[in-house]
Amino acid sequence: MYERGVGWVTASPELTSAVRSAKQFLTYVSSGPFQYAVAEALRLPAAYFDDLRADLAAKRDLLSEGLAQAGFEVYRPSGTYFVTTDVRPSAPPTASSSAAPCRSGPG
Repeated sequence: MYERGVGWVTASPELTSAVRSAKQFLTYVSSGPFQYAVAEALRLPAAYFDDLRADLAAKRDLLSEGLAQAGFEVYRPSGTYFVTTDVRPSAPPTASSSAAPCRSGPG
C-alpha cells in the first residue's frame, strides 16, 4: 500500500480496521526511498529551506485569500501550509449533509 493522498475505503468493519492499521503504520514509518531523500535534503544549504518556506507560505496565502474572496470560510493555519475551508455553503439547497458537495461533484 502506498500513500498517494486522501482516499476512502468502503468495506466490512474487520477489513476497514485492517486498512486503518496499515495506514497508521505507513504514515509514521515513511517509505524507504523517502528516507534516502531526507538524508540528501539534510545536506542542502539553509537558504534552500528558507526559500522553500517562503514559496509555500506565499502559495498558502494566495489560496486562502482566493477561497475567502470566493465566499468560503477559511481556517487560516498558523503552523502549517495546509488550508482548511468549510464547503457547506457551496452545497446544493437540497443537500442534507456536508458530504453532498463531494457526491454531486464533477463526473
